[in-house]
Amino acid sequence: MRRVVIALLLVCLAAPIASSQVKRAITFEDLISFQRIADPQISPDGKSVAFTATWFDLEANQRHADIWLAPMESGQAGGEPRQLTRSGKRDERPRWSPDGKTIAFQSNRDGEWQIYLINVGGGEARKLTTISTGATDHVWSDNGRLLAFASDVYPDCADDACNKKRGEETEKSKVKAKIATRLLYRHWNAWKDGRRTHVFVVPAEGGTPKDLTPGDYDAPTFSLGGPTGYALSPDGKELAYVSNHDPVEATSTNSDIWIVPTTGGQARPGQSDAYPQKDFGGQARKISTSPGADDGPQYSPDGRYLAFRSQFQAGYESDRWRLLIYDRRSQTIANLTETFDRSVDSCAWSPDSKKLYLVAEDKGHSLIYSVSITGAESTPLVKEGFNGDLGVSSDGKTLVFTRSTLTMPAEIFRSHADGSGVTQLTDINREKLSPLAMNPVEHFWFDGALGDKVHGLLVRPPNFDPDKKYPLVYLVHGGPQSAWNDNWGYRWNAQMFASPGFVVAMVNFHGSTGFGQKFTDDINSQYGGFPFDDLMKGLDYILAKYPFVDKDRLGVAGASFGGYMVNWLIGHTDRFKCAVSHAGVFNIVSKYGSTEELWFPEWDLRGTPYDNRELYEKWNPFNSVNNFKTPTLVTHGELDYRVTVDQGLQLFTALQRKRVPSKLLYFPDEGHWILKPQNSRLWFKTVLDWLATYLK
Repeated sequence: MRRVVIALLLVCLAAPIASSQVKRAITFEDLISFQRIADPQISPDGKSVAFTATWFDLEANQRHADIWLAPMESGQAGGEPRQLTRSGKRDERPRWSPDGKTIAFQSNRDGEWQIYLINVGGGEARKLTTISTGATDHVWSDNGRLLAFASDVYPDCADDACNKKRGEETEKSKVKAKIATRLLYRHWNAWKDGRRTHVFVVPAEGGTPKDLTPGDYDAPTFSLGGPTGYALSPDGKELAYVSNHDPVEATSTNSDIWIVPTTGGQARPGQSDAYPQKDFGGQARKISTSPGADDGPQYSPDGRYLAFRSQFQAGYESDRWRLLIYDRRSQTIANLTETFDRSVDSCAWSPDSKKLYLVAEDKGHSLIYSVSITGAESTPLVKEGFNGDLGVSSDGKTLVFTRSTLTMPAEIFRSHADGSGVTQLTDINREKLSPLAMNPVEHFWFDGALGDKVHGLLVRPPNFDPDKKYPLVYLVHGGPQSAWNDNWGYRWNAQMFASPGFVVAMVNFHGSTGFGQKFTDDINSQYGGFPFDDLMKGLDYILAKYPFVDKDRLGVAGASFGGYMVNWLIGHTDRFKCAVSHAGVFNIVSKYGSTEELWFPEWDLRGTPYDNRELYEKWNPFNSVNNFKTPTLVTHGELDYRVTVDQGLQLFTALQRKRVPSKLLYFPDEGHWILKPQNSRLWFKTVLDWLATYLK
């Protein structure tokens, strides 16, 4: 009897523990609460990593960021990360001074973005720049004497006083009208307003910044998260930067690498003595020759080489990025990755200047490779995970990078230089992740268009029961030249879509990246062709392979090109019970006249709608309106200049006139992405409620 009583007591005691371990589905409040870790930077002595942690205040509807330091030894051996800045604003982009005593960072703590310096031991930060047009994206020279930064200025202003006066006059004017005399007058979500991005240098001890890229050009050119568009030579005597001087920027991707002395155009004795520039003349000189885009210049530590990424196809922003090096001694260029059929996302030099480490997407992952300056075959080093933000220690023994998965927001990892010994250094979101039920991604392959093997990913719902039938939400990625990967995201997060009890599937149709250049190119002039075939064949494969998916409860959702494909799907199949189209192209012909980067449609659709109307009309969702029957939610932002808001409004009008159940969610203060915390909360709630209405 005593044994029975003890056993019962143990059961009773264990019950609360067991129940407390039952995990729950992720919510938006969980998603917005995670700290977003990025931009790890190794200290010169190799003992610490500085990084940015971004966080959101949901109720205040604000974004904040702080600089943190983490030891290079993980766990108890190295100690816990410590917070270096606490401004309550956005402190970002930590960059170590060469002596390791100071970190430069950019901050909007005083309203305008400026560069600040802070002692690594802590204390108050010192403002380095006070330029009226703001300062961002700073880099150090290796000798620690200079910093370069970017600022948007009026190109006809000779000094900051002029820029300040012009800016104040514009702000105070009661007339808000805008005048344009050429294309690319606005971009993504902002008007240019006559300003140009220029690169400045400023002494590390402070002083008046000097504009090194004057003129009516952007230098560097606009980049969505790519490598920094300029670099200082190790001796601080030269600046390499990216600029596009073609007359119609809206139709050109032809950015080039330029070099200029940091004296601002006046060569001085001893200028770049080790690597003399023939016919340099003290003025900026173009060194790249590709008709496509060149970007991301990086000097080798010994100063002899300048590495950069290059695309060889004019007007094609999804051409494979190759890794090139310019020999400053012989003034010749070598291609290091011509036989590497992946696109180089970023790179970093080894300290001995004999090789580069690079990051590239591969079949749903992002891997780390190395390549010798002799141009030997690229060697895979870190062969798993979705890795980025790559850095190399000064002794060349350690790599540091971020890694995320579909169950883990980005954290910082390190490995040996050969890719072995991968170790997690930070675990900032551990406590917030611990109560959440999230299933890892499952990869699958099927026979798609053209007989090619096509890749897909599937996420099961939280607390999955294999004996139940579940609705399926089919997510379609944008781009179209991009991909679904096993990585964390905050806008189209697969775990959020799975949280109501949905299976989530994602297919990397023809046009996706990470599967070779030909596979990416196959979408050109085939918008509603091969991708549609892949999506339908992928859906058939999913229904045949996964018996827990309910074939009668299928929904589809996508953004940008994914929104276009949703609009195409609802006009060409009735397999889906409901659809969600965010920022989707509805009328390709009219969209051409309102978008900004005209090289995009002109490449993919082989010209303008004036010259090649047949192809535009062939893949135009507008022409299938009479087939619309699927209940559709339309979401769009007023400030979206890539896929302008009229596309969403036209789609909603067509759905309503055809008496198809539909709803419009319109954001007057958002662009292509819904970024403000409370707007994002409303977006997720509206989307998930719409799906639940038709799939539950």
